[in-house]
Amino acid sequence: MKIIEMVFAILLVTSAVSAGAQVADKKSLTLEGANTVIAAAMAEAGKLNAPGGVIAVVDEGGTLMALERIDGTFAAGANISIGKAKTAALFKKPTKFFEDVIKNGRTSMVALEDFTPLQGGVPITIDGEIVGAVGVSGAASAKQDEELAIAGANALMNGSSAEMGADPVAYFESGEVREAFAKGMPLTEVAGYKVHASRRTEPGAAEVHTKDTDIVYVLEGSATLVTGGTVVEGKTTAPGEIRGNEIAGGEPREIKPGDVIIIPAGVPHWFKDVKGPVLYYVVKVS
Repeated sequence: MKIIEMVFAILLVTSAVSAGAQVADKKSLTLEGANTVIAAAMAEAGKLNAPGGVIAVVDEGGTLMALERIDGTFAAGANISIGKAKTAALFKKPTKFFEDVIKNGRTSMVALEDFTPLQGGVPITIDGEIVGAVGVSGAASAKQDEELAIAGANALMNGSSAEMGADPVAYFESGEVREAFAKGMPLTEVAGYKVHASRRTEPGAAEVHTKDTDIVYVLEGSATLVTGGTVVEGKTTAPGEIRGNEIAGGEPREIKPGDVIIIPAGVPHWFKDVKGPVLYYVVKVS
């Protein structure tokens, strides 16, 4: 009997080891991670003064996890953005790839089910694994749809290792930082703080962040920054974000390399004049 029991024990252990070899540990997108993607895309929409947009985030299997709609976006935008996100997740490629393929003659692809081959869907990748996707519809153009989606996906890919259960330390090598400054884009956006590698070549809209304090460090170039006063014709463009044409009143400052400016949440600010490309870090603290 003891021999039989030993044989059974060995078989059980062997079976467990074999089963373990056939099951891989996989990262999965959390609701917090999905909301981080949404927040980053919404922030980019505010930065670009996007006239509208719906941002949808799905998991790896294409199931909707989070959705945000900017006021005024057409009603069909929600379904389209979900379709873009689902296509990017299930087919593991940006939807622009499929739009280009169809434009080049492979029209039979439009017959596929659950397939929205329209620019604006981007997979979300962590450590080489696709954990979901983000889709955007209803911005100023298809190109802007994709820009907002990329901003959302980058926020999680660059900054949410802790949310995905990995090392919480975020590292950005110099080439990645240079590329971010060349485009003017976030380095990371996670719950509690955001770090933007910002680039400005012309005056922008007056803005107010009702939830975020901005800590600005100027690296290159100079500009006139107006703070305080009142935003003229201010409109809410995203949750916690107000934009307007200019600031009435306020205090102008000439900012230059090495300057640090702290703009508390709720204080209007406006790059009124810009002299050449201005590169600056912005740390946003919620």
